[in-house]
Amino acid sequence: MKLPGIGEKTAIRLAFFVLDLPEEDVQQFANALLDVKSKLRQCEICGNITEQNPCRICADETRDQTKIMVVEESKDVMAFEEINGYHGLYHVLGGVLSPMDGVGPEELNLKSLITRLQKQDQVTEVILALNSTPEGESTAMYLKKLIKPAGIKVSRLATGLAVGSDIEYASSLTLKRAVEGRTEL
Repeated sequence: MKLPGIGEKTAIRLAFFVLDLPEEDVQQFANALLDVKSKLRQCEICGNITEQNPCRICADETRDQTKIMVVEESKDVMAFEEINGYHGLYHVLGGVLSPMDGVGPEELNLKSLITRLQKQDQVTEVILALNSTPEGESTAMYLKKLIKPAGIKVSRLATGLAVGSDIEYASSLTLKRAVEGRTEL
């Protein structure tokens, strides 16, 4: 039940499922869980979860070295890599600013981003790929203020209506963003 999204009934179902598995499968599963804790770590450059240091993305010299996409979590990197539509670098913050939860700039992977931008003078654009939450918005504004003085372009992902959604059910902020982020056909 300690796993996210697993209630008591599901936990019981999973426990009985594990009981029915051959001991070898249970051992492999247990080893896989232990490997996650012992073999995975954060990339020293971007903060992504990796087995090697630097991660395969940072080590890939064929990637566009002029762009860094800033994301909240490593799972966001996985989502962008899955679409195969972005070939630049990443930087994982490890969360967003949230004073109510005690998360300030010191708790995020910000210092290494600024150091990285100072060392890698070929970076011309930082793409902020943060969730459209109040915390994501405040983090984006904070990052913009930090990065803009260095003369680096700061952009955000387009926001607005999701594909397949109905306009009548969209919030006023979503509609406003959709109008502001419109593109020419």
